[in-house]
Amino acid sequence: MVIESDDWGSIRMPSRAVYEEFLRKGIRVDRDPYCKYDCLESRKELSDLCEVLSSVKDSAGHPAVMTTNTVMANPVFDKIKASGFKEYHYEPFTETYHRYPNHTKTHEMWQEGMAAGLLRPQLHGREHLNVRKWLRVLQQGESVTKTAFDLGTFGLTQQVDESIKEYYMGAFNSGLDKDIAYYDMLLEEGMALFERIFGYRSESFIATTYEWSPKIETSLSKLSVKYIQGTVCQKIPLDDDTTVKYVWRGFQGTRTKAGLVRLMRNCYFEPSTKANFDFVDDCLHRIALAFRWGKAANICSHRVNYIGSIDKGNSDRNLPELGRLLKEIVKRWPDVEFVSSDRLGRIITKDEQ
Repeated sequence: MVIESDDWGSIRMPSRAVYEEFLRKGIRVDRDPYCKYDCLESRKELSDLCEVLSSVKDSAGHPAVMTTNTVMANPVFDKIKASGFKEYHYEPFTETYHRYPNHTKTHEMWQEGMAAGLLRPQLHGREHLNVRKWLRVLQQGESVTKTAFDLGTFGLTQQVDESIKEYYMGAFNSGLDKDIAYYDMLLEEGMALFERIFGYRSESFIATTYEWSPKIETSLSKLSVKYIQGTVCQKIPLDDDTTVKYVWRGFQGTRTKAGLVRLMRNCYFEPSTKANFDFVDDCLHRIALAFRWGKAANICSHRVNYIGSIDKGNSDRNLPELGRLLKEIVKRWPDVEFVSSDRLGRIITKDEQ
């Protein structure tokens, strides 16, 4: 059984004060759960998550492990503004921690969680941001995007304000050759940061917003990526994010044209995104189906579910539910084995028995 969790390392809503300032300006950030709850993770949030993961053991005596798909860098807003929005500047997410309150020693918590076998980072990209599109709209002076910039974020959607015409969260959502060359550079720099911060190269990858062109997969392979995470359908951009097609990706363990092994998410634990829905019951049902067909149960569960900096009630509700899910899993399937995404890939390809 695998838990894949996206968005670690990336900024979203900077603070409760910023959240309330958006509302005062009439920008309805309360309509989007990622704007309402998600924030750069703190040491305490990582520690609380690790406590829940360590509360169960699988048939081999290992605790639950979460594949934490991590974005390696964030914008440096003051330098971008000083350039008149013409130049992009970024910093590693470990540096961004110093700009946030209560985030000291968060990097050390990563190391503790990894050493205990509870957290297994994998690459999610350099940023969770379409840099070129964002800068272009900032140069044009679009009001809501500029307001978000001034408040230290970029992750707003049309759910928040209908005047938002562009979506910046998809870092790889173009299929144009000129952009593919740029993405190759982003992936190379992202992997270099990943290896520097975590001490190894990521063997799996998941694109932000699940959207990417197969053209980038050759570069991923050259960077030592062997496994590509995703869902049963892949969203493929045909141009600069105005025309896309959805393609069925085949079964878990099949290969792309570039030779990457597909890992399929087939279960979901996303309680922050839907109130009054029993994600534990739904997830257990999906796990049972996966096991019945001889497939790994691969749970999709984004970072937003475990963050309490903006609204403490969010993590207070969801962490116990995660614990309930994990305890029920080991009760129903006592022979279950908890593995990370890269280890699942090695098991599928028989690089590990």
